[in-house]
Amino acid sequence: MSFPSFPSFPSSLSSLSSFPSASPGAASEDHPLAPYGWDDAWAAEAAPHLARGLVPGRVLRVDRGQCDVLTAGGPVRVDTEFVTPNDPLRVICTGDWAVVDAGGDPRYVRAYLPRRTAFVRSTSSKRSEGQILAANVDFAIVAVSLAVELDLARIERFLALAWESGAQPLVVLTKADLVPDPVGLAYLVQDVETAAPGVQVLPVSSTDGAGLDVLGAVVSGGTSVLLGQSGAGKSTLANALLGQDVMAVNAARDVDGKGRHTTTTRNLLVLPGGGVLIDTPGLRGVGLFDAGSGVGQVFAEIEEFARSCRFQDCAHGAEPGCAVLAALDSGELPERRLESYRKLLRENQRIVAKTDARVRSELRREWKRRGAEGRAAMEAKRGTRTWR
Repeated sequence: MSFPSFPSFPSSLSSLSSFPSASPGAASEDHPLAPYGWDDAWAAEAAPHLARGLVPGRVLRVDRGQCDVLTAGGPVRVDTEFVTPNDPLRVICTGDWAVVDAGGDPRYVRAYLPRRTAFVRSTSSKRSEGQILAANVDFAIVAVSLAVELDLARIERFLALAWESGAQPLVVLTKADLVPDPVGLAYLVQDVETAAPGVQVLPVSSTDGAGLDVLGAVVSGGTSVLLGQSGAGKSTLANALLGQDVMAVNAARDVDGKGRHTTTTRNLLVLPGGGVLIDTPGLRGVGLFDAGSGVGQVFAEIEEFARSCRFQDCAHGAEPGCAVLAALDSGELPERRLESYRKLLRENQRIVAKTDARVRSELRREWKRRGAEGRAAMEAKRGTRTWR
């Protein structure tokens, strides 16, 4: 089976034109869309739409009121007029499973299936709108370049959004070949692990291939989204995982290591070792958006200390019997971690105050529930658990 070659999308559409057809009742593992994540649960969700003569497919890319959707019969270019609501969190996006017209010109996306997970950020610290970056993601890969000094606070910010999305985060330290000293590399990994409790931290090098086999094994069989700043080496990493130069690559600036937004759209690509990858443009701003539980998971040790505070509503400022401040005084809790925790909580509270928190929270809970069900089904099918 061939797969799309980006960013030259028109040619990639023709390369997928020979997909075999499949009946609506075909077993998910035999379905042409199985490599893209189609399973029995998605088939059940799509059944009422299929009964109306619509065709299911996965959204590969969205731009300018249209999107490219891969169906069992091949890729199609469709209009998104009927799935462009006022709520920016409910617009169609890369990774969605959609149902489209079986034919006609133009063809339209008629609906998308309920999302299992969704990666959302705030569009601006001064606004209350969220921007959805990717849907139905199992793994959120945060790419961090070792060519520049580590920014642990930014990593914590990315991880808060990743946890909140319902996906399993993973930190990938790219350009590990630039740190030839194994002891020095180990210290860098340890620093990130301290800022990322419960998250695997993996140093990789797209130059010499170090760590790529482990990363490929982790993301096989699921959907991963690749996140990070410009210059983090995301496109180079995507090419390494794909085994060919699919994504365009530009060199980072020597002055500050920042990139030049090589990737300009979010593209979904199938990996030769299994699984699919959504590559995203570099993110300069990573604003939180109703990510309270995600912040709590990033700072799990602080939340654990807080359970022992004398007062249930302790603000960890100057209250007597504060276990968090006691941990700070004893050296168990680094001051940098506490300051970062406070900053992210304040930012998140401001955003929540501007939004309908109840509606957003209900939407989040539904995404997380579906994400847990989807991962459990994936693990049961593979007969193993990727994460412990």
